[in-house]
Amino acid sequence: MKRPGLLFFTFFIYCSSYCQQPASGEIYEGIRKLNVLGSVLYIAAHPDDENTRLLSYFTKDKLYRTGYLSLTRGDGGQNLIGNEQGIALGLIRTQELLSARRIDGAEQFFTRAYDFGFSKNPEETFTKWDKEKILSDVVWVIRKFQPDVIITRFPVTGEGGHGHHTASAILANEAFSAAADPKRFPEQIKFVQAWKATRILMNGFSFGAVSTERPDQFKVDVGGYNAVIGKSYGEIAAESRSQHKSQGFGVASGRGEAIESFSTTGGNALTKDLFDDVQTSWKRVEGSEAVIAEIQKAIDGYNFLKPQQSIPQLVKVYKILKSMRRGYWTDKKIEEVSGLIRSCSGLWVEAVSNLQNAVQGDSLRINTSLNNRLGADVTLKGLSVGNFDTSFNAPLSSNKNFLLSKTILVPADKEISQPYWLKEKMEDGMFTISDQQLIGQPDINVPYYVTLALQINGVEVTLSRPVQYKYTHPVRGEIYQPLSIIPQVTIASNPDMVIFKKGEAVSKEVDLQLFANKKMNTAMVVSLRSDNNLYSKNDSVVSLPGFKRNYVFSIKSKDIKQDVELVKGFAKYKAGMGESVATLDMLSIHYDHIPDIRYFFSDNVRVMNMDLKTVGRKVGYIPGAGDKVPEALEQMGYEVTLLSDKELSRNNLSQYNTIITGVRAYNTNEWMNTFYDKLMKYVEEGGNLVVQYNTSNQLGQLRVRMSPYPFNISRNRVTDENAAISFLKPGHPVLNYPNKIGQDDFKGWVQERSIYHAAAADSRFESILGMSDRGEPSDNGSLIIANYGKGYFTYTGLVFFRELPAGVPGAYRLLANIIALNDKKSF
Repeated sequence: MKRPGLLFFTFFIYCSSYCQQPASGEIYEGIRKLNVLGSVLYIAAHPDDENTRLLSYFTKDKLYRTGYLSLTRGDGGQNLIGNEQGIALGLIRTQELLSARRIDGAEQFFTRAYDFGFSKNPEETFTKWDKEKILSDVVWVIRKFQPDVIITRFPVTGEGGHGHHTASAILANEAFSAAADPKRFPEQIKFVQAWKATRILMNGFSFGAVSTERPDQFKVDVGGYNAVIGKSYGEIAAESRSQHKSQGFGVASGRGEAIESFSTTGGNALTKDLFDDVQTSWKRVEGSEAVIAEIQKAIDGYNFLKPQQSIPQLVKVYKILKSMRRGYWTDKKIEEVSGLIRSCSGLWVEAVSNLQNAVQGDSLRINTSLNNRLGADVTLKGLSVGNFDTSFNAPLSSNKNFLLSKTILVPADKEISQPYWLKEKMEDGMFTISDQQLIGQPDINVPYYVTLALQINGVEVTLSRPVQYKYTHPVRGEIYQPLSIIPQVTIASNPDMVIFKKGEAVSKEVDLQLFANKKMNTAMVVSLRSDNNLYSKNDSVVSLPGFKRNYVFSIKSKDIKQDVELVKGFAKYKAGMGESVATLDMLSIHYDHIPDIRYFFSDNVRVMNMDLKTVGRKVGYIPGAGDKVPEALEQMGYEVTLLSDKELSRNNLSQYNTIITGVRAYNTNEWMNTFYDKLMKYVEEGGNLVVQYNTSNQLGQLRVRMSPYPFNISRNRVTDENAAISFLKPGHPVLNYPNKIGQDDFKGWVQERSIYHAAAADSRFESILGMSDRGEPSDNGSLIIANYGKGYFTYTGLVFFRELPAGVPGAYRLLANIIALNDKKSF
């Protein structure tokens, strides 16, 4: 849409219901920022590691371009708001980070590193992360972002505790030097140039008993108040950090002095300021005298009540910038002034669809609306979306809506909305990303933009707005969500896992659910197959969008020849002139604090032919922070009842052979203390209570009561999933009935062995297992059991919530024995 004779610039806006037109004060701060040419990059390991108060101070007070590079997406943590784990949890935490950045104003970046869970030292971390590849990612982000100052959250000496933390500092400090050397990772130089930051700093901290702060460190007060915004940096930081809801990190606002400490770990030493020896004004750009004066005029002449009056002056700034030699800072300031011109105009632009999912090969109606709310000199010259392109010469009247609807065809080969880091098969500990230029990008690619050619005060502006799904919720009001491109047919399987006990002659059902996402009339062949078996069903399907049909397949235990078989669902159907095969399921994740998430995967069923014996039938399960243990228990053959506070209050607990609490149940359910006496009576009268890990014995200021005898919950854990196991009580029923537990039962575990062990346990507890990470003394708190009255109480940090969904046979066998503790035959 370039037109000769007109000045031309482009800027992109990607907003949602979480991103609004900037207020007048924010526009003023943006104009002030035009005269600031400094940048800082903060580097750590996970979502939540960033110092949000410091980021807010840099973006809102110093007006620096500020970024946060999180090496991982937080995939390996626990989830306090749902049962998503692994990749799905990483997708949630990615969006939580982006929500945080929308509040504190920093930019977000990632490497290819996968958060595989807690590690105790960087040596362990680098057994999972390819150090050279992750280092190249950090170098890439530094070369693209070009920070003047780099800051790490953690030291290289290990005080950060987590091996990922220390590894992030090691990589950052190595990347500080490597980024300046064009001989390091030379394949990047065709896209970016080598970059030498002035210094790298470590941001001191004091976390509980661990402190890296010292009196001789450089100090900065970042607790100021921004009168234009009307908030302190501590208040902004609290809003930002509180977006980490899956981690339970809601925090109170901070006001008043807040001192941050810094020590230099590379480059020029600090003397008076974090940006010593860095020119943060236009003096760093040759021939910039004229633009300095014009920006100052824009600052001095800004009218908070009539921001549109600043447009002519900002156009002057833009013209000068365009006449200057192009470079990093002139390009950035052209981008910034472009956005300010649009913001000052008060122009409202949205491009929406009434469909959240656009289907490959189907049509999509897009409604574009513009409103020149402040009556600026704005003319619409053209609009394009997909393959559609049209011209206009339509002046936009003051505060009147201009509407245009267009239906486009979504090509059958249009790429589905898969997060780019999930498109290729993962390496061990890393995502696989073949396109160098995607590395660091925080989010997926937007499938469709509506691009508008506008004239604002005689200057041609190209503005691109993502097409979004918009609807009105009866409680939450107007909602915007991302538009997703999805396949014509998706196929899901249920359950995720089927368990056969060796020697049983039984059959179990697998349900394939076929979803037709567009209108079709076609023959359908639906198959369930593994390496050894094939089950097929023919069907003639006439469907409308949203059609769903179930196909039930019976799998016989005698057909399963291996200990583990992966069974996959397929659906063949006619699409146009050819044949298509559906193999992918679509997972949708919905939480109010982040945009909806979609991702696609092959929904395989893991069929286990397991040497497993069980006794008892009824299990009561008290959900905690969210896990998939109940589904695994049902596959083992138990009848599982989920117990909330209402069920615990009403139900006769003696009907349950065993009651199990979900992970962190005492941390997340304040009402658990209310039922202490009832649960203890259940145990005393012959019941079996199993408590999976919690993070402490405290609930706020109240000590949690979970056991008949005292013990503490420590932070001790064993992170090596292959750590050696000692049987401390080899004759104990839990190691012998109904399954004989041996060393083979601890093979094939994933991510870790056990977390948040018991410590200082009463002598009436028996410690069953000893284990440790390399170089550490044995820890005996992963599984403790006590007899109380006629029943049993067990506390365990063993990560059943990870091992059961992963199909680890030994975890199933050991859990079956824990459930059988109060069976008289176990003696």
